[in-house]
Amino acid sequence: MYLGAHLSISKGFEAAVREALSIGATTFQFFTRNPRGGAARALDPEDIARSIQLRVEHGFGPLVAHAPYTINLAAPKEETWSFAKTTLAADIVRMATAQIPYIVVHPGSHVGQGIAAGIDRITQALNEVLRPDQGVTVLLEGMSGAGTEVGGRFEELRAIIDGLQTPEKVGVCLDSCHLFGAGYDVKSDFADVLATFDRIVGIDRLKAMHINDSQQPLASHKDRHALLGQGLIGSEAMAALLNHAALEGLPLNLETPGEIDDYRREIAWMRSTRNQ
Repeated sequence: MYLGAHLSISKGFEAAVREALSIGATTFQFFTRNPRGGAARALDPEDIARSIQLRVEHGFGPLVAHAPYTINLAAPKEETWSFAKTTLAADIVRMATAQIPYIVVHPGSHVGQGIAAGIDRITQALNEVLRPDQGVTVLLEGMSGAGTEVGGRFEELRAIIDGLQTPEKVGVCLDSCHLFGAGYDVKSDFADVLATFDRIVGIDRLKAMHINDSQQPLASHKDRHALLGQGLIGSEAMAALLNHAALEGLPLNLETPGEIDDYRREIAWMRSTRNQ
C-alpha cells in the first residue's frame, strides 16, 4: 500500500512530491483546481517530468487527483450540470497530460429530485464525458449520505456504474469517515463492510481510499473528519482497516483536519501498524 495525504500543487508537482517525501509519503492527493471554483492552473511539462522522475526514484505509487466541490453531476439545473460536465472533461484531459491515473469526484447532489433522478443525471453526464481511450480512471467517492447526496449507499454506486457505456473507465474511492457516517460499521468489522462492497459493487472497482477518523457516530450521515485515533472509529479499528489485504497496493490518503506535522505523525503511525 502507498501512504500519503492531501497536499497542494500550487507550487508545482515537483514541489508537492518533495513535500510528500518530507512527511514520509509515497503517494498524495491534490485538487485539480481551486476546490470552490476558478480557473485551472497551467501545467508545466518540465515540472511534470521532474516530478515523475522523483516518484520513480522513491518508489511512489499512483497519485490521485480530486475534482473541485463545485462539480455536481446530479444537478437538475442545466447550467450547473453543463459546468460539471465541462469541468470534469477538461480535468480528465489535464490529468492525462500530467500522467495522473485517477481523479476522484463526488457523485453529486440531487437537490430534492430524488435518488433515482440523481443517479440518472450522473450516468447521463458520465456517458457524455467518458471516452474509451482516456488515460484517466474516474473514481466515484462513497459519501456519508448527508442531505441530498448521491453515493451514500453501495447500491447507488452500483446503479451509476450499471448505467455507463464505458464502465471500465470508472472505479470507486472509499472514505473511512464517510463509510462510518453512512452506517457501514468500519469500527466493528471493516472486513464485513468490504465483503458487502465486493458483493454489491465488486472489490476490483476499489482503486483508492481516504483514511480519516470520524467526529460523528455511526450512521450520523455527517461528514466530519477527525485525526486518526482521536475520533469515534478509534486507533484499533483504523489499524485493522490498514491491515486488510484488499488495500494492498492502493493509494491511501489522509484528509484529516491537522497540519503538515500531523500528516507526518499519522503516516508514521499508519506504517507502524502494518502487519502487527
